[in-house]
Amino acid sequence: MHIPPHDNRNMPIVDVDSEVVPLNYFNIVKLRRGEAFEYRVPGYETCIVPATGTVDVEIEGVRFAALGNRGADVWDGEPEGVYVPVGARVTILCMSDTTETFIAGGRFEKVLDPFAVRGADIDLVQYGSDETKTHRKIKHILGARHHGMVGRLLVSELFTVGQGGWSGFPSHKHDTDRMPLETRHDETYNFRFRPNYGSGLQMLQRQDNVPGDAYHIMDGSTICLDKGYHPCAVLPGYEMYYFTILSGLSQRPLVQYFQPTHAAQLETIPGIKDMIAKFK
Repeated sequence: MHIPPHDNRNMPIVDVDSEVVPLNYFNIVKLRRGEAFEYRVPGYETCIVPATGTVDVEIEGVRFAALGNRGADVWDGEPEGVYVPVGARVTILCMSDTTETFIAGGRFEKVLDPFAVRGADIDLVQYGSDETKTHRKIKHILGARHHGMVGRLLVSELFTVGQGGWSGFPSHKHDTDRMPLETRHDETYNFRFRPNYGSGLQMLQRQDNVPGDAYHIMDGSTICLDKGYHPCAVLPGYEMYYFTILSGLSQRPLVQYFQPTHAAQLETIPGIKDMIAKFK
């Protein structure tokens, strides 16, 4: 499902118990200096990531100061985040002129402890190549190194390296719990482009070798993926970023099932197996 760019007025873009991705939650909060935003999401653990600007975050009386150091856009510095336990009361206070802050969530039952992820803690992986049109960089905010600290939520930022090219290829899916082949993980993306008038394409093929759907994605587009194979591409001449929320039904590690028609391409893309391992 494609949710076009719009002013969400700090209301959830993907709310709890979504019909498409019930395991996910997503909000974008825009504030000016000194403004505050309060929230609580029962039944979901969340992660606060400033896309731009700096915020102070208070979680049930525990304060995390000066989170976020990016200026103009998501390319301007490294991401930072704060993990928020299930159902906790949170206040986000804008400390810069403005902030645009992502709130990612995943359904979970247990209450864990909050913690901050600073720029130095980001788990970085870069793979692909210009020749295969798959060169990209992933910055894991809540990744494999946080097992045991997080329930079933995975949060990352993905960047195309260079202009144009494909991401999420070879085509894969993760819509069914059938270990060891695949896990059920709902997924939500929010896209950005540089320059911001760039755009791209999100494919969604529900069965191998059966025609699927394609969505024209623009700066600020949100994509919700419940099932099917889902590569995406950016137009030549533009860079693409997408904020990624994954939440598992029964476990945190992600096991992707690669589309049989294209699975042989795993052997042609440099570093892709290391990328796959970072989601486990």
